[in-house]
Amino acid sequence: MSLFKLFVRSLATRLTSEQPSAPGIQPGQPSLEEIVGDRRLIVVSNRGPVQYEKDPEGRIVAKTSAGGLATAMEPVLRACGGTWVCHGSGSADFEVADADGRTSLGEYSIRFVRIEEQLFNGFYNGFANGALWPLFHNAFSEPVFQAEEWRAYQEANRAFADSVLAEAGDDSCLVIVNDYHLMLLPKLLKESGKDIAIAMFWHIPWPGRHVLRICPNQDDLYRGILGSDLVGFHAREHVVSFLETMDRSIEARVDIEQQTVTHCGHKTYVRDFPISIDVQEVAEGSVSGPWEESFPDLEPILRDKILFLGVDRLDYTKGIPHRVSAFQRLLRQRPDLHGHAVLVQIASPSRFQIESYQKLATEVRERCDAVNREFGTGDWSPVHLVERNYDRASLFRLYRRADVMLVTSLHDGMNLVCKEFLAAKTDDAGILVLSRFTGAADEFPEACLVNPFDLDGTARQLSAALDRGPEASKADMARMSAHLRDADVYHWVRSLLLSMKDVLARKRADVPPT
Repeated sequence: MSLFKLFVRSLATRLTSEQPSAPGIQPGQPSLEEIVGDRRLIVVSNRGPVQYEKDPEGRIVAKTSAGGLATAMEPVLRACGGTWVCHGSGSADFEVADADGRTSLGEYSIRFVRIEEQLFNGFYNGFANGALWPLFHNAFSEPVFQAEEWRAYQEANRAFADSVLAEAGDDSCLVIVNDYHLMLLPKLLKESGKDIAIAMFWHIPWPGRHVLRICPNQDDLYRGILGSDLVGFHAREHVVSFLETMDRSIEARVDIEQQTVTHCGHKTYVRDFPISIDVQEVAEGSVSGPWEESFPDLEPILRDKILFLGVDRLDYTKGIPHRVSAFQRLLRQRPDLHGHAVLVQIASPSRFQIESYQKLATEVRERCDAVNREFGTGDWSPVHLVERNYDRASLFRLYRRADVMLVTSLHDGMNLVCKEFLAAKTDDAGILVLSRFTGAADEFPEACLVNPFDLDGTARQLSAALDRGPEASKADMARMSAHLRDADVYHWVRSLLLSMKDVLARKRADVPPT
C-alpha cells in the first residue's frame, strides 16, 4: 500500500473514532481514500515541526517548532503519515538524517533541505522576512527589496524544488506548499513534467493590490504561485484580494464567479479554508499536569490574581506594544483592578537578526517597564514579560489558568492561539479578546472583538467584558468551543482534500479528448 494510502486510511480512522462531531464524516459520504486516490502526500514549508540541536554536553536533542504552521500541520501528519520537506535549520539535523536528508518521526518522515548559511540568510532574513512579510502585512515595517536577496530567494526555492522532486520520484503525488517563503515553488514543480498535483496554502493575509505593486519582483512571484492547481486562504476577503491582484497585475484570465485564474494555459482555483487545531490534543494537554510545573516563577505572582495572558512570537504584526498600552489604560480606568490583575506576556524570540525585530523587543520592554513604574507597588507588578520559548503542553496548561486571553494582532491570517485557548478552557468561563484584523474574528463573533489600534476603546471593551460576569462569559465560551469542535484541523484537511479532488476532476473535464 502506498504511503499516501496509509495517510488516508489513518486519517479516516482517526476521523471516525476520535472526531465523531467533525463535519464531513457522515454515513454515506466518500472516504478520504476515495477522495484522493493513489497520490502520495508531501508537505513543504520552510520550517518543519522539529529541529535537532546539541546541548552543552554534546547530546542531540529535539526541539519542537513554535508558530501556527507547525501547530496546524503537525497533528495531521503525526496522526496520518506522510513526508514533510523543510529546511534543515537545526545544527544537528543532518547528523540524525540519512544521506538524502531523511529521518523518521515514527508516524511520518522529514526530509531536510540543505541550504548554505549565507544563502539562507539572504533568502529568509532578507527577501522573505525583510521584504515579503512586511509587504503582505500592510507594511507595519518598511519592506526592503535588494537584488542579492531576491537571487537568494530564487536559489533557495530551487533547492526546495530539487528535494521535493527527489522525494516524489516517479510517484503520483499531492504536494501541499505552505506560505510566502515558497512562492516560486509551485511553478518549478509544474515545469518538471511529473504527475504532481499542487495545493498552496497561504497562511498570512493577502492585502489589496495597491499595497503589493511596490514589489519589483511581483510578476515572477505571481507566476510562481499560479503554478498551483489550488490556492487556499484563511478568509474569503483574502480570496477576493488575490483575484483582484491577479486581474489587475498580470496577463491572466480571471473568473470571479468560478474563483479561477488562467495564466499561460494553466488554471488555478482559489478557495478559502479556515485553518484550525487538533482540539483533542490541546484539551488533553491542558490537564496533563499543573501549570506551575512549567512556570514556577509565575506561581506566587499569579496567586489569587486575574490573569490577562498574551502568547505570541515577538513580531510587530502581533501588536504587543499596543496590547501593553491598552492594559495600561484599563488600569487607569479601573483602580479596583490594582493589586488584583496581572498581564503576563510570553514573547517567543523571533528573527532577532533583523533590525526591526531588535527595535520591537526594546520597545516592548520599555512599555512593560513604563506600566510597572506607573502602577507597581512593593508586592505587585502589573506586567510580566517572559521572553523565551515553551513547549506546547506547558502553554496549554497556562491557557487553562488564564482568565482573559489577549489576541490583539494588528494583522493576522488566522491566529491559532485563540483556538488553543478555547480548546484548553473546555467548559470553563473565560474571556477571549480578539482583534478584528485576524482571520479568526470571522469565526468567533461571540469574542470580545476589538480594534487594537484604538487603545482607549480596547480598554473600555475589556472593562465591559469583565463586568458581564462569569455566567455570560461561560455561555460565550461554550458557543465558540462548539464551533471549534466542528471546525477542527481534521475538518480543515478534509475540506482541502475534497476541494483538491474537485479541482482535479474539473481539470480532467477541461482536457479535450485526443
